[in-house]
Amino acid sequence: MNRSTAALCLATALLWSAAQAQVGNNDGILNPNVAGEDQLDGVIHLDAELVGDIVNGRPFSGTAELDVLLSGSLNENQRAEVYGQLFVPINLNSASEDEILLIPGVGRRMAHEFEEYRPYRSLEQFRREIGKYVDDAEVARLEQYVFVPLDLNSASEADFAGIPGVGRRMVHEFLEYRPYQNMEQFRREIGKYVDDKEVARLERYMTIR
Repeated sequence: MNRSTAALCLATALLWSAAQAQVGNNDGILNPNVAGEDQLDGVIHLDAELVGDIVNGRPFSGTAELDVLLSGSLNENQRAEVYGQLFVPINLNSASEDEILLIPGVGRRMAHEFEEYRPYRSLEQFRREIGKYVDDAEVARLEQYVFVPLDLNSASEADFAGIPGVGRRMVHEFLEYRPYQNMEQFRREIGKYVDDKEVARLERYMTIR
């Protein structure tokens, strides 16, 4: 294979990977379900008591649940600043309008656009549709807050590895029990390795088509 052909193959593979990715690149936003206490300590407005409440309260089913916890100590503006650094990614296909509106900088019009294009099959679809309304930089920012559920029976190893807090061993277990007939099977098999709370956290990212 010559260099030009190899380069073309690599570019094609990268594009395919980007098109298939389902979990947003949220390296800039901490996930409260997996962040360490030292990381949480660095989030604006979070004191030691709130950090302890977050650690004791996780996993959160979504940022709406986190918002309830924080609302006892922080006002709306303060919570919005927190969500610029800390957020539970939302499921693009099931999040309520109220959950979408918790994303910093998202108003009702943009929330409507998020809902308009459901169901999403991939993040590439999200990029394409939302890119009709905002520039690439804003699409990339918004992508940090969202995910599209992974099909347990067809998602790639790389897709599974993109789930926050998932390592190679757990990816192996996801693949080991294919094909999944239903989510109860997923809970039963993965529950052999982690507790019920972690199963519930992982299940948020999954679907069976």
